[in-house]
Amino acid sequence: MAEFRFKALEEVLNRKPVQIEREENLTSDYYGMLVFDQPKMKKYLSREAYKAVMDAIVNGTTIDRKMADQVAQGMKSWAMENGATHYTHWFHPLTDGTAEKHDAFIEHTSGSNVVEAFSGKLLAQQEPDASSFPSGGIRQTFEARGYTAWDPSSPAFINGTTLTIPTIFISYTGEALDHKTPLLRALHAVDNAATEVAQYFDKNVSNVKANLGWEQEYFLIDEALYMARPDLVLTGRTLMGHASSKDQQLDDHYFSSIPSRATAFMIDLENEAYKLGIPVKTRHNEVAPNQFEFAPIFEEVNLANDHNQMLMDLMKKVARKHKFRVLFHEKPFSGINGSGKHNNWSLTTDTGVNLYSPGKNPKSNLQFLTFVVNTMKAVYDNQDLLRASILTASNSHRLGANEAPPSILSVFLGSEVSKMLDLMEEAVVDRKMTPDEKTALKLNIGRIPEIILDNTDRNRTSPFAFTGNRFEFRAVGSSANNAPAMIVLNTIVAKQLKNFKAEVDKLIESGVKKDEAIFQVLKGLIIDSKPIRFNGDGYSDEWVKEAASRGLTNITSVPESLSAYLRDENKKLFEEVGIFNESELEGRVEVEFEKFIMKIQIEARVLGDLAINHIVPTAVQYQTVLLENVKNLKQVFSQEEFDALASARKELIREIGGHITSIKAKVKEMVEARKKANIVEDAIEKAKVYDDTVRPYLDDIRSHIDKLELIVDNELWPLPKYRELLFVR
Repeated sequence: MAEFRFKALEEVLNRKPVQIEREENLTSDYYGMLVFDQPKMKKYLSREAYKAVMDAIVNGTTIDRKMADQVAQGMKSWAMENGATHYTHWFHPLTDGTAEKHDAFIEHTSGSNVVEAFSGKLLAQQEPDASSFPSGGIRQTFEARGYTAWDPSSPAFINGTTLTIPTIFISYTGEALDHKTPLLRALHAVDNAATEVAQYFDKNVSNVKANLGWEQEYFLIDEALYMARPDLVLTGRTLMGHASSKDQQLDDHYFSSIPSRATAFMIDLENEAYKLGIPVKTRHNEVAPNQFEFAPIFEEVNLANDHNQMLMDLMKKVARKHKFRVLFHEKPFSGINGSGKHNNWSLTTDTGVNLYSPGKNPKSNLQFLTFVVNTMKAVYDNQDLLRASILTASNSHRLGANEAPPSILSVFLGSEVSKMLDLMEEAVVDRKMTPDEKTALKLNIGRIPEIILDNTDRNRTSPFAFTGNRFEFRAVGSSANNAPAMIVLNTIVAKQLKNFKAEVDKLIESGVKKDEAIFQVLKGLIIDSKPIRFNGDGYSDEWVKEAASRGLTNITSVPESLSAYLRDENKKLFEEVGIFNESELEGRVEVEFEKFIMKIQIEARVLGDLAINHIVPTAVQYQTVLLENVKNLKQVFSQEEFDALASARKELIREIGGHITSIKAKVKEMVEARKKANIVEDAIEKAKVYDDTVRPYLDDIRSHIDKLELIVDNELWPLPKYRELLFVR
């Protein structure tokens, strides 16, 4: 095993310098060339078919069979001209990735001949075998039928030689079995709710779009070293490994010059991403060694999420061409920064207004404050639900560490916006305002563009921060699909906006002027949600105590956090807003519990195997070398000299023996704990048992292995070390 490690290191060191290749054309010349976008639809579709698709995208209308056939024919012609031989329905099942089944563009004709064919029926709907996809009990394993249905709002694209059609995935009885279906429902809900509130300020608003700009953090690890680490291969993170003497202490990697191999990978990736219409704009080094980030231009949430899933898949493929492997795990290396996927979220109207941007007059700024305050209230009322949307087995390693938001949900608004809310709280009273009060309030609201400028001050410790014209939900994990976080966020904001409108309308009906009614309701929301506002250091011990005194929750257990989905009030919320029925919600939560169990179980098995079959034999081998050395010393030196020379070696032998004994004992205990946990039938209870009785052994066993790494001869150690994984290019 040690030989395998050194061969891997040798392979890395012998790699030739990379040649950076760039596209000769301008990016705009080939951007979207593999996407069936509007210009291509205009070229390959009839006017009627193009109008039908655009109506479906903009207004949600249904495309009839005749139009679907025309769309399918045009899409097939374009795809085949670009080398496609197959087509697939591409969807996001309740796993950690995407799914696709490829079918060729061939159908039998008379005799033994075939012809390329693709119909509207095949475009609009498919029936994949759903038996192996997780459903949480919505359907049994033997009930294989499930349906994929075309999502026209996310354009088809060519992946290799396959026309890839984004779709939803539902069961035979209509329940959602994917991430996209409830996401589309949530986006529809927030559109309706936000539009109605925006019409208080502008009657011309007819729809509101939710936007997303994700920031994808990741690690690049040399392929040879990756393959020499079974824990990385099988779990995505290092289950053992002592910290390197130098890692990120000097902050010398963040925004520094990008290494040439990484640059070559990034350029190649960007070229391929642009062909698929993924608007990747920013690339840079992140804080930890070998950690980097991509960030795109903002897009509509559904399309942005599809693009993120496409890019993650593309990153893995391109990395292999460059002899890298990409790590998306939130905490692949202990003791240094983990990776997140910050979700920058905003709402914009069809009139071109960002509802989270201050305007140029009191009216538009009252609109701005209305949406900021309602969002803050939504987060306050649903902090546990929002946490449940992002707290997974892998992300739990990252949250609360020194580079990530804590598990306590708080909202950062910046000092100036906070002052404005304080002024509104003081100025507005539950009665008719005097002319002086109205004038003072309008003057204060009119100052917002001056005090906000183009960005508010930033707080990297906040899990949910206002950053000038959007909210940044920083707690989302790097390996996650954005959909669960976006489903919850858009759902709770939609519900809060509906509640807000109902309260305002009630006051208006009682004779209160519209602006005064808005002010009065906002004051109540500002007061009610004040505990969630926090502009300080989210990492401090003082904040943990203060948050508790404010009544904010601090849940770090994944099973406990996931249980928030199943509270009666949250079941009612999702059903009322039209996101999940009870069986859909319970099914997908059970899937999350099962995923948590499986991930801990896999990590325990991998660690047990490595500990017993690799680490312990290596330690015994080195202990034997030391024992032989002691024997030889005794033969050469006098007793007095021997006692002086052998003392340290004997202590080292005892220390190694102690770690070996502890590792073997704890692995055995961990196996027994896993056996007991596996007897538990209820998924929720089993997850809790795994969390309480199995998971702690991972850290206990690791601590002994990491100490052995510092003792055992470097030439014998079987696995690449942190200093090699993170610094050898």
